Amino acid sequence: MMKVVIVAILALATTLVSAYDPSPLQDFCVAINNTDSAVFVNGQFCKDPATVVANDFFFSGLNIPGNTAANKLGSSVNLVSVNNFPGLNTLGISLARIDFAPYGLNPPHTHPRGTELLVVIEGTLLVGFVTSNPNKLFTKVLNKGDVFVFPIGLIHFQFNIGETNALAFSGLSSQNPGLITIANAVFGSTPPINPDVLIKAFQLDKSVVDYLQKQF
Repeated sequence: MMKVVIVAILALATTLVSAYDPSPLQDFCVAINNTDSAVFVNGQFCKDPATVVANDFFFSGLNIPGNTAANKLGSSVNLVSVNNFPGLNTLGISLARIDFAPYGLNPPHTHPRGTELLVVIEGTLLVGFVTSNPNKLFTKVLNKGDVFVFPIGLIHFQFNIGETNALAFSGLSSQNPGLITIANAVFGSTPPINPDVLIKAFQLDKSVVDYLQKQF
């Protein structure tokens, strides 16, 4: 009996560890805002199935190029997640269009809740990710039609190394994958991280840390 219980516990633990977004227990659960609840979880309340329509499973606009001139990095990300596409709720997927100006950068960042699969539609991208300790870099130059995967939670980037605009689409294995942009998180948090921490962590002069915090 004890062996059976132990096996059951190990099986349950394995299931919990390997699960990201929970599997749906019904055909769909179109998200709907419910301000009556004070509890926020990584999910949504379900719209009454009787009131669901085809437009709940429809999103338009990914044919429109992003404004890469709106930031210093020369890139634009249009994320389609459960936050702007309610029909994705409980389905464990999301999508992004990423536009790059010449030499535009989607800076080092992580998605804490999703693996990313990127396909290049136009242009040439230098992409890569860094593993946890030891910090090994896996990098590759991608051309039109190439595909690259960034494992969940790992720091990764995409850089347009061409002299023309580039375009890529990404699929992510979560309805709400999250985004932590490393530079913004470290130097632009609210309230700011104590400069003494950053000085010691990055082995920088205080003037450099002060400058970087002002940039973000």
